[in-house]
Amino acid sequence: MGESVIQGFLLFSGAISILTTLGIVFVLGRESWLFFGSGQVDLREFLTTTVWQPAIDRFGILPLVNATFMTTTIAMLVAIPLGLSVAIYLSEYASARARSLLKPILEVLAGIPTVVYGYFALTFMTPLLRSIFGRDVVQIYNTASAGIVMGILILPLISSMSEDALSAVPRSLREASYALGATKLETAVQVVVPAALSGITAAFIVGISRAIGETMIVAIAAGAGPAFTFNPFKAAETMTGHIVRISGGDLSYDSIDYNSIFAIGLLLFFITLTLNVISRWFVQRFREVYE
Repeated sequence: MGESVIQGFLLFSGAISILTTLGIVFVLGRESWLFFGSGQVDLREFLTTTVWQPAIDRFGILPLVNATFMTTTIAMLVAIPLGLSVAIYLSEYASARARSLLKPILEVLAGIPTVVYGYFALTFMTPLLRSIFGRDVVQIYNTASAGIVMGILILPLISSMSEDALSAVPRSLREASYALGATKLETAVQVVVPAALSGITAAFIVGISRAIGETMIVAIAAGAGPAFTFNPFKAAETMTGHIVRISGGDLSYDSIDYNSIFAIGLLLFFITLTLNVISRWFVQRFREVYE
């Protein structure tokens, strides 16, 4: 009887999750249809042009997409090497005492509100970059400081997932490597990391998805106006930052500006869905199974 109740509860929870996702997709699709079906917006122009000015009916999404991928790229350049290094240290080098100290610190980083990270980027990272590269080079609002702090935010996620993947590698592989004369570093880099590659890659892709969906850091530190630029020291608005700024204004319901928020949200959904599909494929394709 108890087993049936638990099974039913788990089935109910799974159904709720699926229905919630379908509901989100339905709302995004319905409102996006109103946006593209208005006759004022062409899908090809939406995806390929570089001017986003709703006041003159110009809805080119590329400036927002470009800024989003710029901050995400900078974040991953910070989070991937640091996160993987921390994971290797915790898995291969750290003593039980060191692990018990470092893991809670990483968890504290993950628990800090993102709005705090946003003001940290604006009040600490931006002045630091301006002191290094020059006040005339680095604007007060810029994608570089937002991306660096986003990397710090994602660091606990990548290090924790990567460490789990490294710890799952059988001890016998390490011992075989040591028996052949390999050092601890050679074993970690050339044996353990390749054996855990599928899990590490999944951690990286989850981190990318987290960076793309980050809102408050970019809303505070990156800039508040669409700009198609590849200079990380200039201000540029991301997709999530634009949604926050526009939704907080005086938008009338069912206006084209209001519906554009859902079109951006739908594009974000498809980007993260694609990343998750790639992650699942990579895990299944390269997963190592040990007896």
